[in-house]
Amino acid sequence: MIETLPPAHDRRAASTPRPVARTVLVAIGLFWLIAAAPAAAQEPVVGNPNHEAMLASPDPVLARNKRLVYDFFREVFEGLHMDRAEHYLTERYIQHNPMVPSGREGFVSVFSRRGQPRPIAERVAAPIVDISAERDIVIISFAREFPDPQDASRRYTTTWFDMFRILDGKIDEHWDAATRR
Repeated sequence: MIETLPPAHDRRAASTPRPVARTVLVAIGLFWLIAAAPAAAQEPVVGNPNHEAMLASPDPVLARNKRLVYDFFREVFEGLHMDRAEHYLTERYIQHNPMVPSGREGFVSVFSRRGQPRPIAERVAAPIVDISAERDIVIISFAREFPDPQDASRRYTTTWFDMFRILDGKIDEHWDAATRR
C-alpha cells in the first residue's frame, strides 16, 4: 500500500497558528497598544508662504500644469467664478470625490451653491503645504485644522490633498481624501 499526503489545503489547516491568523493577531495587538498609548505631541502642519517657489519647475510643462491647478483654485474654487470653469475643466471632468458628480456641469452645479463670486485674490488663500507635478499629475496639499475630538479646548492640524490629471491643458480628473458624510 502506498501512503499519500493529504491535499495541501488539508495540511495547512492542521498547522497552528496559520500565518494569516498570526498576522491578524499581531495587528489587533498593535492596534490596542497604539490605542492605549498616550497621544504623542504632534508637529503642526503649516503652509508654505512661498507660492512662487512651489509653482516653479525647470520643466515648462510641469510649471504650466502647476499654474493651471493653482489658478483654478484661486479663480474657481475659492473665487467661486463658475463662469471660469470651462477654462479649467474638460467637459467630461472625472470626479473621484463621492460628494461631487463627474462632468464640468456637475462640478459647477455643486460649487455654485457655495455663494456668489468673490473678488479673485492674487494668491490661493488656503495654507498650501506643497505643489508637486510629475507627468500629467499635479498634487496640491493643504494644512487643515480641526477641533480635537478628545479635548474640545484644543485643535490639531492635518493635511488635505487634491490630485489632478491634466489633459490638453485642462483638468480632466480629480482625486481627494473625501468620504461620504
